Amino acid sequence: MRKTAIFCFVYFVVPLALAGQQAKTTDGWDAWRFLVGEWTAEGGGAPGRGMGTFSFHFDLDGRILVRNNRVDYPATKDRPAFSHQDLMVIYAEGRGTSTRAIYFDNEGHVIHYTAEFSQDRNSWTFLSDAVPSAPRFRLAYTRSKNGMLTAKFEISPPGKPDSFSTYVEGTARRKKGP
Repeated sequence: MRKTAIFCFVYFVVPLALAGQQAKTTDGWDAWRFLVGEWTAEGGGAPGRGMGTFSFHFDLDGRILVRNNRVDYPATKDRPAFSHQDLMVIYAEGRGTSTRAIYFDNEGHVIHYTAEFSQDRNSWTFLSDAVPSAPRFRLAYTRSKNGMLTAKFEISPPGKPDSFSTYVEGTARRKKGP
């Protein structure tokens, strides 16, 4: 009898408990799922015209969403070609009461964001924390009716945390499957 109870516990109760725990790790991410996948993008702004790729994927058993981004800018008469690369980790903070993100790039920037999506789940906005002596940043993705994304990265000057101007913007298309 004892062996049967242990068998039932190990083969039925534990897997059900783990499945329930795994389901909890992805709660709250439904509105973000559209972004998951690989994207190709092009656009321009202050640094010039560029083309690149980015991807969103879940990691750490669905507890974080990771964005990897690379944009290549061709040489111009004023500067050599260069690449911008960044990594952003999106995570639930405070028992899932808010969504935050931290951003790192190959230029040495580290930006802390509050992340949220619109009620219609067609736009996602990352707003950096306001620091009086530093610029403030806003990154927004908007889904269009054809399944593409528009992206806009804006900067506000120090001391004017809500005076944003566009630094770069572009469009992205989901890459075809394998």
